[in-house]
Amino acid sequence: MPVTIASRWPWIVAALIAGWLIYLLNPILSPFLVGILLAYLGDPLVDRFERWGMPRTLGVVAVFALFAMLCLLCLLVLVPMLGRQLVRLYQLAPLALDWLQHGLLPWAQVQLGLEPDFWRFDRLKAAVTDNLGGTTDLLGVVLARATASGLALLAWLGNALLVPVVCFYLLRDWDLIMTRLRNLLPRRREARVVGLLGECHEVIGAFLRGQLLVMLALAVIYAAGLSLLGLELGLLIGLIAGLASIVPYMGFIVGIGAAAVAALFQFGLDLYALFGVAAVFTLGQLLEGMLLTPWLVGDRIGLHPVAVIFAVLAGGQLFGLTGVLLALPVAAVIMVLLRHAHELYRLSDLYQAERPALPEQEP
Repeated sequence: MPVTIASRWPWIVAALIAGWLIYLLNPILSPFLVGILLAYLGDPLVDRFERWGMPRTLGVVAVFALFAMLCLLCLLVLVPMLGRQLVRLYQLAPLALDWLQHGLLPWAQVQLGLEPDFWRFDRLKAAVTDNLGGTTDLLGVVLARATASGLALLAWLGNALLVPVVCFYLLRDWDLIMTRLRNLLPRRREARVVGLLGECHEVIGAFLRGQLLVMLALAVIYAAGLSLLGLELGLLIGLIAGLASIVPYMGFIVGIGAAAVAALFQFGLDLYALFGVAAVFTLGQLLEGMLLTPWLVGDRIGLHPVAVIFAVLAGGQLFGLTGVLLALPVAAVIMVLLRHAHELYRLSDLYQAERPALPEQEP
């Protein structure tokens, strides 16, 4: 046993040094980590182009062209529509506060038997109105600071331009890199390590490819349904609900709550509008449970909703936006490793009950 522990010390020290270097290099690692993540997501599509007879480099160029077209489509169609709805939300905010003050809150006050000055809504309205009125000044301050910190802005632009460069070269050489890394594995441990990496790949694929597609599909369903109902903020609420669907049932709760409030404010106590909102989100949940998740995610192992929330918050706290982007892949890998560690623990002598002593045999 002492020999085994001593033989593992170099690996432990190497892991600690690697973690320390990653912490020190965090400011410049962001474009490389994001590039690795995008290359991982794009590799299956490039492999499919290769199976169709397309050279690897040309397949990477095709993937980049497809991604650029999607970004251009969002800029030309989606961004202006969202911009108009954000402006409309800005215009409706004071009216919504008046409706809350003179409509919903007095009704709740009567129903609950509260004191007349319980809500103190005038102060809240004044504070929100002042902040909304100072939006232009706030934007001016932000622009002034961005202009003053020109070097930081240039560094950010440099990192943004570095991401597609890193992603391109990684995508082009992805299979070669994976082969070389596999050849570096210890021969005795290769099968176990490859098996663990395969499970990690399955979980990461379920969450980064399957779950993202489910989120996109739900965002389209919610936004289209609410827009067909005539809800002014239907596109904005649908997209928010789709993004919140990364946590199971969170998108449904957030979306139906926001849509119900928006419908009450726009249509009043119109039961048809409220039933329509409920029907849109019920249809989305049914499609997610019976079609989208089985088809896009399958029965692969997922992460618990609490684990998803903790991973995203922890990643953002430790590494900022890069940590948020990489939180789910890292959490998926940790989950697979913990499951195997749990299996090893259950097979260990520490977990097993002590074996009863054998009775001594008489001579």
